[in-house]
Amino acid sequence: MTAKTEHYDIVIIGLGPVGATLANILGQYNISTLILDQETSAYHLPRAVAFDDEVMRIFQSIGLAEQMAEIAEIGGNAHFVDGKDKIILSWIRPQKLSENNHSVSYRFHQPDLEEVLRNGLKRFSSVTIRWSSQVISLSQSKNDATLEYTDIISNKNYTINTSYIIGCDGARSLTRNYINSNVEDFGFREPWLVVDLVLKVPSNDSSRESFHYCGLDRSASSAFVGFKRKRWEFRLKSDDIPEEITKPKNVWKLLERWIGPNEASIERAAVYTFESIIARQWHTGRILIAGDAAHQTPPFMGQGMCAGIRDVANLGWKLERIIKRNISRDLLRTYQTERYPHVKEFIELTIQMGEIINKTKTAIVAGNVTNPEDGPQSLGQLKPKLGPGPSSGNIKFRGHLFPQPRLEGGELLDDLIGSRSALILLANFQAQLSEQIIKVIMEMDIAVIVDASTKLEDWFNNKTSAALIRPDRYIAGTATSETELNELIHMHKTGIC
Repeated sequence: MTAKTEHYDIVIIGLGPVGATLANILGQYNISTLILDQETSAYHLPRAVAFDDEVMRIFQSIGLAEQMAEIAEIGGNAHFVDGKDKIILSWIRPQKLSENNHSVSYRFHQPDLEEVLRNGLKRFSSVTIRWSSQVISLSQSKNDATLEYTDIISNKNYTINTSYIIGCDGARSLTRNYINSNVEDFGFREPWLVVDLVLKVPSNDSSRESFHYCGLDRSASSAFVGFKRKRWEFRLKSDDIPEEITKPKNVWKLLERWIGPNEASIERAAVYTFESIIARQWHTGRILIAGDAAHQTPPFMGQGMCAGIRDVANLGWKLERIIKRNISRDLLRTYQTERYPHVKEFIELTIQMGEIINKTKTAIVAGNVTNPEDGPQSLGQLKPKLGPGPSSGNIKFRGHLFPQPRLEGGELLDDLIGSRSALILLANFQAQLSEQIIKVIMEMDIAVIVDASTKLEDWFNNKTSAALIRPDRYIAGTATSETELNELIHMHKTGIC
């Protein structure tokens, strides 16, 4: 039996962290959104364990940073060590706040994070969640898209009419299959045993550092997941049998060098295949993919979930422009062109990390490292820019994330911007502008920030005089003259930023 067709502006398939973040973004814009998930309730075991300062900034933009800070802890450095525990490479994570005004690394228990995101959705009457919903077909026309799903409990079929379908449905994505996208494979495909432990005595190790053991008979990694949990990952050998290696006696044998059953209990032991792929096509017509449906990253940098959340931060405001402001759907073409190279850069560095973990001697990482003659290498924070997308004015800084200083009045920049775009002006530049352009700026639906805080002025530092910031906090363009500023204003008025 099929029920009467319903209509929503957006249907999201999958209520993991990526789908839930997108729904919070759309909820802020009051866009009618239906989320379908085939599970009967939220998944109760950890998967992702880390996110970074940019992702915390995205959580801030949806009003959930304080709640996330309560369930997460600040992460420490990551060290790559040889068989004698000598450090051969360190990924340095400064404990001071970053340019985003958040810590550069957070550790968390994923069920806690998902609960925060789902609770956030309760704020929005425009967002509906349906569990136990198995999507069975997708179709689209020039004017809309149609989705059919089965309620697993009642065995009743439903038809949904919608403007757009976003598949946040994971590595086995039905949505990606519909798009019929091939994948670019970066060649890293390895089975690993993932072990999550609940500590019987919470750790008092304040460093919260993680370790990659490169010189052992079997490559391994360990990391804190909050004060109550730790995770170990072990690379499988060719003769390992997954059904055997996940048995508790064999798990404890692997762990005996570091911890025993008197100190912790096994919450989960499972074999996963770590892959490095990106779908070649993320978008066809009114159907798009995000997160693991679009790309899969080995876990060594903790960037898998982060990449998906960046996807939907990029996508959410573009959907708002199209649905609420009738901007051309061509704007969606910039979703993949911007995100693909950004994700690719993280995947390539993660693969290098994986290769080091699998070696038994000192190895060199290319790119963003310091390599002193005496001592270990040091890896800094990777900050790739977006690929080609909408831009205007002076595009030198386009595609880079704008920093978030604390302003003269004590507020964080993003708290003043909200979910809008922003035009940020140096005070002495504003003073030189004509009355006509000032009037135009003040009539725009945009946050206009003129502030003399030291950190903000330091960023401009004679490089430029104005910056147009998108809702995802990336720079659309900058200006050093009134003519260039007019180009930025036109860009915003046309709705593509």
